[in-house]
Amino acid sequence: MTPHQYIERETLSISTEQLYWDRIISFLYSRVRENAPAVFRILTGPRISGLLGFLNYDCFLTKRVSGNMRFLMDSGMNLDECLERPDVLDTPKKIFERKIRYWECRPMCEGRNAVVSPADARILVGSLSESKGIFIKEKFFEYGELFGYCKKNWLEAFAGGDFAIFRLTPDKYHYNHTPVAGVVKDIYEIEGRYHSCNPNAVVSTVTPYSKNKRVVTVIDTDVMGGSRIGLVAMIEVVAFMIGEIVQCYSAVRYDNRTEVVKGMFLDRGCPKSLYRPGSSTDILIFQKDRIVFAEDILINRYNNKAMSRYTLGFGEPMVETDVKVRSLIAFPRKNKKED
Repeated sequence: MTPHQYIERETLSISTEQLYWDRIISFLYSRVRENAPAVFRILTGPRISGLLGFLNYDCFLTKRVSGNMRFLMDSGMNLDECLERPDVLDTPKKIFERKIRYWECRPMCEGRNAVVSPADARILVGSLSESKGIFIKEKFFEYGELFGYCKKNWLEAFAGGDFAIFRLTPDKYHYNHTPVAGVVKDIYEIEGRYHSCNPNAVVSTVTPYSKNKRVVTVIDTDVMGGSRIGLVAMIEVVAFMIGEIVQCYSAVRYDNRTEVVKGMFLDRGCPKSLYRPGSSTDILIFQKDRIVFAEDILINRYNNKAMSRYTLGFGEPMVETDVKVRSLIAFPRKNKKED
């Protein structure tokens, strides 16, 4: 099958991704989706997705079937980052829900108003404005459907803005962190499907991220102590075998966890939520002309040496960059030099 490659941010090297369940996902999103649409809808529904997640991550047989240590070695996880001892991580679920010493191994970008990555993930950026060169029209999501058509206030607020998509693979650290500082203006859940985040599935389905179950959090950063870049929407999207998104904000490390609610102030770079477990996606939406993406992320997107399934599927350069949680991804447009 065609490989899927991305850029390592620190080294600028091209890496080939190990796509978990690749052949099964490709079969599901090609032949099953085309020839048995009713079966496809069942397989991407909550019941089957939850059952597969249980069998793959929670079942008492999982440890024997999966071979946890082999998975740990093949994935390249750095166990020295974990709070728990390696022998405690004895099931896939514990591996995927692991905590890390992020205050030591994921240092925060120093710029007060800089936007940071919400996750260890592979990032792809774009724009909702046709006047910009990084415009991607309705390929990863349908804009109105993403927020929910009843949320006209947010649809209007973010019209023509910029966005960043963060794809978390199964081996990644699965806590989401706050990308900006500000007050929660709105938080709500939208029911939906459980489509895979595999690049082949994304290309085949078209706009899958606005069809999946997701949690939308709108943060006002133009407040005292905020990042001062306007409204920012953080959308956490479930995927195949992801059962839920647990809101568990902690201002200090992982202590005193609390649910995220309206009116709450969120500090930048803190744990906000946890995916249970597998692969999943975060999307950040920014208001028009409020931010500028980091130059290396923009340059990497157009790399013509990396073989990306997004590029092949959509017919335009779409190469991801592997980024770390709490690392710089964007500057305020009007004060870029501050960072």
